[in-house]
Amino acid sequence: MNNHEIDYKIYGDDMQFVEVELDPQETVIAEAGSFMMMDDDIHMETIFGDGSGNSGSGLMGKLFSAGKRVITGESLFMTAFTNQGIGKKHVSFASPYPGKIIPMDLSELNGKIICQKDAFLAAAKGVSVGIEFQRKIGAGFFGGEGFIMQKLEGDGLAFVHAGGTITKKELLPGQTLRVDTGCLVAMTSSVDYDIEFVKGVKTALFGGEGLFFATLRGPGTVWVQSLPFSRLASRVFAAAPHRGGGKDEGSVARGIFDMFNGD
Repeated sequence: MNNHEIDYKIYGDDMQFVEVELDPQETVIAEAGSFMMMDDDIHMETIFGDGSGNSGSGLMGKLFSAGKRVITGESLFMTAFTNQGIGKKHVSFASPYPGKIIPMDLSELNGKIICQKDAFLAAAKGVSVGIEFQRKIGAGFFGGEGFIMQKLEGDGLAFVHAGGTITKKELLPGQTLRVDTGCLVAMTSSVDYDIEFVKGVKTALFGGEGLFFATLRGPGTVWVQSLPFSRLASRVFAAAPHRGGGKDEGSVARGIFDMFNGD
């Protein structure tokens, strides 16, 4: 094992957080902004790059490692938490929005997982967080999650976050699963991924499900989420009052105001 062997416990139901247990000198890496709390004697350090510790010697290696993260829209920096005390210590990371935290043991998944660019939460030190170029142009232009997805490589534990309820699908060789492009969370590297156009003009224009969906072909494992953050954000924005109140709120408030003013 090249990765640090960490233990963990996940708390909560819809707004979860993961508590990682570190032995002395063990380290966990996390995305900036995911930190929740930690015990005394845990040292927090901002690192430049993907957190694997194998980004190459010298400045150019670190720049290349960090540049891969910029392409996926993530920060140049990650945070490393190391237990520098005596005995076991704990550090916790919170999910950014309602959903589930999925623990993934990369040693049991052929050492690689492909996931949404914003799904990664934390991992044992040694896990490399890089980019995965889609082999097919259609998947890049119409995939909903962009031409580039993240890949997590190594042989340790990684934690991925997704929205709503998560389902895990095991695909047999040649078995196909069609998924809304935003609902795809992660997949093993053996799964073939492409984008398919929704057939039928009426379905495409009036179906309300978008023009494209992801076609996943086995063998391999796929994780699917019921509530992508983009869908949640659009619903919240649509329901939010604009210019000091929604249409109904404004009309009711205006009517009450006019009544008290004798109009």
